[in-house]
Formats: sequence, structure tokens, C-alpha cells
Amino acid sequence: MPGLQGVPLFGRTDPMDYIANLPPTHVLQEKDAAHHLHPFTDTKSLNAKGTRVITRADGVYLWDSEGNKILDGMAGLWCVNVGYGRKEIIEAVHRQMQQLPYYNTFFQSSHPPAIALAERISNLAPDHLDHVFFAGSGSEANDTVVRMVRHYWASEGKPTKKTIISRHNAYHGSTMAGASLGGMSAMHAQGGLPIPDITHINQPYWYGEGGDMDPAEFGLMRARELEAEIDRLGEDNVAAFIGEPIQGAGGVVIPPETYWPEIQRICRERNILLIADEVICGFGRTGNWFGSQTFNFKPDLMPIAKGLSSGYLPIGAVVVSEKVAKGFIEHGGEFYHGFTYSAHPAACAAALANLDIIENERLPEKVANDTGPYLAEKWKALGEHPLVGEARICGLVGALELSPDKARRARFEAEKGTVGTICRDHCFESGLVMRHVGDSMIISPPLVISRSEVDELIEKAHRALDLTAADVTAQGIK
Repeated sequence: MPGLQGVPLFGRTDPMDYIANLPPTHVLQEKDAAHHLHPFTDTKSLNAKGTRVITRADGVYLWDSEGNKILDGMAGLWCVNVGYGRKEIIEAVHRQMQQLPYYNTFFQSSHPPAIALAERISNLAPDHLDHVFFAGSGSEANDTVVRMVRHYWASEGKPTKKTIISRHNAYHGSTMAGASLGGMSAMHAQGGLPIPDITHINQPYWYGEGGDMDPAEFGLMRARELEAEIDRLGEDNVAAFIGEPIQGAGGVVIPPETYWPEIQRICRERNILLIADEVICGFGRTGNWFGSQTFNFKPDLMPIAKGLSSGYLPIGAVVVSEKVAKGFIEHGGEFYHGFTYSAHPAACAAALANLDIIENERLPEKVANDTGPYLAEKWKALGEHPLVGEARICGLVGALELSPDKARRARFEAEKGTVGTICRDHCFESGLVMRHVGDSMIISPPLVISRSEVDELIEKAHRALDLTAADVTAQGIK
């Protein structure tokens, strides 16, 4: 079997020469199956089917090893906000690698990219958030949040305030702490999760759980479950509440407008820190720099990642309010936490160049005033499809609920995800990446997507829905 050692994988030749020199797809698939364990994957099933191999990307498009051009409706994993192939980022990383490829920020040390990025994030964040702790990913950022809020309360003389309240069906990463903060039962079933002192309340998922309630009333009811949980645990035992402004991996659950203001009221009145996980919503996704601005609340801590570098290099952070940072600095002593790659110089350089693009191209404003409303109009029209029970969207993140009975918001009797998987596969066959969460189809395209590319996305999604509906009928799926 031919090896990959002779393939120029690191830019030593023209990109098209690199593609031409790759082994055939079946060889790449065989080698992948032999050695590569994929995340969130049934490996036995994947190896039998064969992985799809993505070889290059530009703008909002991917190309696979068979030469197929695919519109990436998920921006990778919610992260490639500025699109693929941005030379500004590539060149910034190259320059940084030549000057200082690595150094740490332990041992009373720092470096210019870390200093510049911490200042830049503080200037972009809501006014009260002005300190930054760097990590290597969103999962690491949420691990950091657990340590940070507990250390903060201990430094304030309240060491019993340790419990963090999250939500069922939430996703906050896949490390032990991140998966515990998340409320996904499948993740909890592997590894004895959640870890102690993390609890969960119900999500603000009106379509799936609101019944006949008015959405505004439902939002208030679900928010007030936080108050009941604080009463159950005791205010002196609760450190914080954490939530994504919009639950992403849970199925793009967009809360009613009443939800977040009520959550904020409860946190303020009960002396509980409020954490907005902005890993997906941050950096323009909802039409503001941060999702908390879209939903009109002010968090005390804000984990960020993904759009911080548009995925070009791994980096995450926690942005911290002046109040929490002051407690750390004045009373906390040494904080025994950090990572080898906290504020990696090349990752910081990538993030700085990425933020330049977002600012210079006014991408949050573009999402708010141009492509966001344009996509929303066409996305809502997909809601008229016989297979779609609801089409919801905020900025450039949306979901289609697939249903056998729109009027009743009914679920399919078939195993959850059966119809979603069929639709996902038809999307890919049509040249579109959409993700399924159960029987919901979700999108989160690059923020640089144009109106004509939105049209293409909608056309391909509609075709996939038609093909899925035909399969549902032909297979007798109820």
C-alpha cells in the first residue's frame, strides 16, 4: 500500500500539485481506518463506510478527495467565521513562527502577542469585562471557569459556594468538567459524569417542550427554575449559572426574549455569578460581537474560542469582569491553573489577524443588517416545506425541525435521528454540509457568506428536504 511520506503536505509545492500527488481516496480511507480514532464517532460504523476526506478549502467552500465542491454550511465546527484561505492570517502566523514560535506565560513571563490579544479582547468585550485568561480551546476555557468561580468565592471568604447550575441538553465541551457542565445524557453515561457540585435545570426549548404555552410565558417559567434550584441547594452553596446565549450543539435552541433578562435578575438578586458561554455565539455570529449583547444581559465571565481565531489555530480564553478579576488579584493569591499552550504566540497572532478581518470587514454589522436578514427570510420560507415543523434563526445560526405533523409539532416514531441522518446525507450528496441534531437540521455558515452563496445554500437544503421527504414516504417512516 503506498505511503504518505512522499506527499508534500506542508506547502512546499503549488496547492494543486499537492492535490494531484495525494493517494487515491480508498488508500486514504484505509490508512485513516487503520490509525485514526475520530471524535464523537462510532468507529466501527465509520470504518465500514469510509471517511470522507477533505483536501482543501477556500471562502465558504470545501473540496474532497474526489474533487467534489461542497458549501460548508457549518463553518467547520461553528468556527471559520472569516472563511477559508485568508492569507492575512496565514502570513501573520508565519511571521510569528519565525520570530517566537513558542513561549509560555508561566513563571512571571509574557510575550507581545499575548499582551496585544488580551488588550484587544478587553476592548471588544462588553465594558465591564476587562481581564483575559488564555486556554487552548472552548473545553479548556470551560474547565477554567469551574476552577475560577470556585477560587473567586473562596477568596471572598465563601468557600461553600461551589455548585454551578447548567441546563439539560447543554454543551460546554468534552473534557471532564466541560462534559459535566453540559447536560447531554449520552456524554454523562460514559465516564461517570457529571462530577460533583454541578447540577442542571431544564432548557428554554419552546418548540420541543413548550406545549401550548405562550413563548414569553414559557421563557419566564424555564428561567425561574433557576430560582427554585438555588432555593433547593441553598444560596450559600451556589457559585454560578452557565449557559450559551443560544444552545448550539443542543440543536440551536433560541430562547424566548423573556428568558435571559429573567436569568440575569435572579443571578443578581441571589448573588450568583452569571457565565455566558460565547464559544459559538461570540465574534459576530448573532449580529453582535457577542451573543449576550443580542439577548441583552451582562455576564460576569465569558468563555470564548472558535471565532476568536476562526479555527486557524487552537485558542480559547475566559474573559473576566472587573469584579471577579479584582477578587482574584487582591485576595486570591496564586491561582494554581494553566496550560502549556495558554496564549501560544502563533495562536495569538492568528487571533489578532482574524479580529482585524472581522473589524475591517464589519462582519457583525454585515450579519445584523445584510446577510443575516437575507438568510432569515429564505430560511423561514423553508419552514413552509411539508417536512419542516419550525424554521428558527438568529443572525447566521439556524435550525429546521423535521416533523411528520407540522400542526402538532410531532416527533417521528422512528428512532431519534433516523430522519435527520437521511437529510444530512442528502445535503452532502447535494454539495452542502449541514449537521443534524436528532431530527433537526442546523446551519452556522461562515460570516463572509454572500447573498448568492446564501441562495445556493437554500437551494441545496430545499433539494435535500425534498429527497428526504421522498425517502420517508418510500420507507414508511412514521
